[in-house]
Amino acid sequence: MSTHHATGGPPVRIRSLARRVVAGALALSSLALLTVACSEEQETGDRGIISYNGTEPQRPLVPGDATDRDTVKIVGALFTGLVEYDTDTAEPRNAVAESITTADSRVYTITLRPGWTFHDGSPVTATSFVDAWNHTAYGPNALQGGPYLSNIAGYSEVHAGAATEMSGLRVVDDRTFEVTLSAPLSAFPTQLGYAAYFPLPASFFADPDGSARHPIGNGPFRFASHEPGANIVVHRYDEYGGARKPQVEGVEFRFYAALEDAYADVVAGALDYLDFVPADALAGGRYKAELPGRNLSHTYLGVQSLSFPVYDSRYADPRLRQAISMAIDRKYVVDKAFDGDKILADGLVPAKVPGHVANQCGDLCVHDPARARELFEATGFRGPIELSSNDDSANQVWIDATCETITAALGRECRYAPVPTFGEFRARINERTMTTVFRSGWVADYPSIENFLNPVFRTGAGVNGTGYSNPEVDALLAAADAAPTEREGWARYQQAERLILADMPAIPLWFQKVQSGWSTRITDVAVSQLLQLDLFAVRLA
Repeated sequence: MSTHHATGGPPVRIRSLARRVVAGALALSSLALLTVACSEEQETGDRGIISYNGTEPQRPLVPGDATDRDTVKIVGALFTGLVEYDTDTAEPRNAVAESITTADSRVYTITLRPGWTFHDGSPVTATSFVDAWNHTAYGPNALQGGPYLSNIAGYSEVHAGAATEMSGLRVVDDRTFEVTLSAPLSAFPTQLGYAAYFPLPASFFADPDGSARHPIGNGPFRFASHEPGANIVVHRYDEYGGARKPQVEGVEFRFYAALEDAYADVVAGALDYLDFVPADALAGGRYKAELPGRNLSHTYLGVQSLSFPVYDSRYADPRLRQAISMAIDRKYVVDKAFDGDKILADGLVPAKVPGHVANQCGDLCVHDPARARELFEATGFRGPIELSSNDDSANQVWIDATCETITAALGRECRYAPVPTFGEFRARINERTMTTVFRSGWVADYPSIENFLNPVFRTGAGVNGTGYSNPEVDALLAAADAAPTEREGWARYQQAERLILADMPAIPLWFQKVQSGWSTRITDVAVSQLLQLDLFAVRLA
């Protein structure tokens, strides 16, 4: 899911071909691989390839297994789906699909544009999608993207290993296939640009393991090389079938052990693009002085929040949850921890998400110490208020600032309760053993109000870590899903959002912004609302 971020083994910083050769020798002890790396470098030339920071993928480069952000950005360079998302607005538009039609939001007919090919020259057909989706859904394959296909009829049987093909998928001809969902979902076409829905060539199924090591996609770039712990290099695919074409000859996704190292490289001009400026460079806007004219601060489709384990009787009273929300001085926290560079949240859905409506939270997201204390004291809550996060992250600064405001408003101690690692933190949430208020949040998988509600707040949903359940919310979400079009379902999604906020199983804090920087080698830098560098727009200076 979107909140996961891969952290690789000890990555190696690379600043030249010579260092790349040394890194390859140390990591792989393979003269053959070094020869390949050198020849590939000569093929495109240093000047044609831009470098982009990242982390070593923890899973194979198979679209249906790509769920963390850094892997998705590599897979997204190698593959293109039925739809793609506009960089500025995040609005979906057809890519490989020529048309996606439905009469009832349950049965969809998808027709492909002609002329698309995979990097091995084979055609992209309806079977390329159907076979890929069945492979992703098949439970014994244990691909992390499988649950994204759970709306398709027959998913349960395939996921359980009792069948190998979903009953809801039917190939009509080479360019047409039909998808039947288990229940209407008007947002389904919007989902189709997510990695779990990408196609796979026939060669993949002949050798899945080999294909994972050397993926063959249909995207704007083709796989060139992978040096574990160091980088993945992709080269432009000149037969790419999309309307937009990359301007650069290739991309080196370079792996770093620490964000601070990557930042030092981009300041020195040894790294071309850095998508996250580290916290110490944010202080006082230092990154703006060190990267003059080479930085930006931009929104993306994400919300930071604090969630309650509502299955714990101590947090069962909605008044307690509302009180803590109103006790938080969001502006103070953002000013202290983020140099003021966040957008205060007024709901669960960021402003640029299609279907967003302003001020859904109302007074419940406004700092009101008097009302907060009145509600809090009426609940009889005992003991300190604890806010948890994984301690192997950079969240304590803002959590400490949040606790300052809660303590001041409620007259009750609020303190940071760290969990050592992200893995342990997520395990406690997934197993529903949390006993504190905990850091949460959501970054869009695809741009839709549905994606901020169904997966997180529907009863029994895959990432409903709070245990929240409200039958009225479930009914509204189901009705919104079944609308003739996604836009016609917005009103019910918005009504469900208001009900969720009244219950306050999660406190929205701010909508996410990120600060990025780049070298003097590149220009025309644009970053999507899904937090990806636009590899079609970027150019060499």
